[in-house]
Amino acid sequence: MGARKQAVKSKNVWIKALAIVAGVFFAGVMVLSAMGSSWITSLATIKPGDVAVVDYTLRDAQGNPILTSNQQLYTQLTNEGSSILYSKPLTITANQSLATGVFPIPFYTASNGWSSQNQFALFASEYDTISSGIVGLPTNGQKTISITEKPEPMFWSADKLAANNMSLSSIQVGELIYLGAGPEAMQTNSSAPSYLRIGEVSNKTADGITIDISYPSVDVTVESINAASS
Repeated sequence: MGARKQAVKSKNVWIKALAIVAGVFFAGVMVLSAMGSSWITSLATIKPGDVAVVDYTLRDAQGNPILTSNQQLYTQLTNEGSSILYSKPLTITANQSLATGVFPIPFYTASNGWSSQNQFALFASEYDTISSGIVGLPTNGQKTISITEKPEPMFWSADKLAANNMSLSSIQVGELIYLGAGPEAMQTNSSAPSYLRIGEVSNKTADGITIDISYPSVDVTVESINAASS
């Protein structure tokens, strides 16, 4: 009789355990149903051809932020006296090369606000590196992408500095220089947008200065992914 009671008790324990497992399973199904397809989207990663919205911070050779879409970082550095530029997040097609030499980015400064005539010049090699580097990242995925293909440094003679209202004697190595970039910057038509780069003085001689206009790294965070049409 005792063995029979023990068997019945053991069976009841198993029935209760199965009931709990079933309850948890159906609760999970209900939660996923309430979430719709968002939980599937959160698991998706960027594939070639997908269009992604990317929050980013472009950094110079010293690791200093030059251009960012991170409003919190922009506000913090601006309050500290930095001349960092602010822009909206990049909308970029993954693993797709840029057809032009420059990808123009409208930017904001605390002193001048938004300007339609001044755009930051992201070079094609930089754009292509970001485009390929985001492949495989999920929504909210973060990554620091190294930009190995760098533009050649620029040399500005003492005469060119003077023509731009700058004195060679007053410029120091490590100083940031604002300069135009790309063919549009050379146009005389005032209605054409001018492209801006921020370079760092890497060397100085009696003849002039060498300006490093490369940005070796960019921090990215994926905000959203729009899958390519099949």
